Amino acid sequence: MTTEIPTREELVQRASDLAPLLRKHAAWSEENRRLHDEVVQALTDAGFGKLRRPKRYGGYEVDTRTLVDVAAELGRGDGSASWVASVYWIPGWMACHFPDHVQDDVFSDPDVRICGTLSPSAMAAPAEGGIVVNGKWQFISGAHHAQWQEVIAIYVPAEGEPYPVMALVPITDLLIVDDWNTFGLKGTGSVSTVAKDLFIPQDRVLPLPAVLQGAGASQQNGEGSIYRSPLMPVAAASSVGTIVGLGRAARDAFLHRLPNRKITYTAYESQREAPITHHQVAEATLKIDQAEFHAHRLAGLVDSKTSTGVEWKLEERAQARADMGAVIKLTKEAIDILATASGGSSIYTDVPIQRISRDIQAVNLHALMHPNTNFELYGRVLCGLEPNTLYI
Repeated sequence: MTTEIPTREELVQRASDLAPLLRKHAAWSEENRRLHDEVVQALTDAGFGKLRRPKRYGGYEVDTRTLVDVAAELGRGDGSASWVASVYWIPGWMACHFPDHVQDDVFSDPDVRICGTLSPSAMAAPAEGGIVVNGKWQFISGAHHAQWQEVIAIYVPAEGEPYPVMALVPITDLLIVDDWNTFGLKGTGSVSTVAKDLFIPQDRVLPLPAVLQGAGASQQNGEGSIYRSPLMPVAAASSVGTIVGLGRAARDAFLHRLPNRKITYTAYESQREAPITHHQVAEATLKIDQAEFHAHRLAGLVDSKTSTGVEWKLEERAQARADMGAVIKLTKEAIDILATASGGSSIYTDVPIQRISRDIQAVNLHALMHPNTNFELYGRVLCGLEPNTLYI
């Protein structure tokens, strides 16, 4: 199957063109705690579900720099929409490590959406021809519109030590628990899913440590450059564009309101005349610029490694997570500055800066994205210690 593959510039322009639609439905998505169907369809029609799909299934197999730049433009329109799009990219990439006949099944739907998790919050036991899984996974973004879920469970073999496994499951085999009642990223619909005595065939099960190292069971994708990197750097690079987009959205929203805002109880009839505003806008913009640097450095590292096939050094893998942490830290600082400068009227729900501020706070609290966690891991490796996590 051959597909005309758009350039990075074309894909970024498509994302930019979607921004008005994303902004139009952002309030609905917040209220209903999931993306609007029109938003999901627009993302699909723009081809964003194909970015990490293998070319033989009509996909684009784009590099991670393209993911960053597309997600940044989507995030400029709505952080929740960008987040869900980027979440689909990660399990979609992970699905490409399964045997080719499994992929034939999964990608038989040209618009397939795969949600997933990296948290091993379920248990798996051996069964004839596969495994049986019981457990619950939280924070499953985009589950309402997905056809498959990638799950992680701790497999307890009859002999030997337990270890984490990754599996693919039709979403209809899982119970969706509508528990996404949060203050941030409300539109992502990141509900919980539950498996009860769920049988999964062995060909849809892989050892997670192998995927973390960039190894899988696919023959046709084995030599494909975008599929031979370790999982965590790929996941990190797939995620940071949304954060950059939130920073840009905050600046856009602030500058849009600026000319018609005065500073109450002062002589400033226009906020843009106040020197403090000049400092705030400059400082926030420089932090957004620095965040973009780390996002692009991360994508550049992943893309250079995948294109050359050169083995990853431990320090590089830790740096990938540190760059992700830096993007979040710097963007949050920038948004905090702009939110603080937005005045009392910004607490109304029809003013975008309050939603953006809540969204970046939610991202900052994500267990794998929290700057403190990522900086500690990077510093530990720089100090000559072994990492204390598999997720590197």
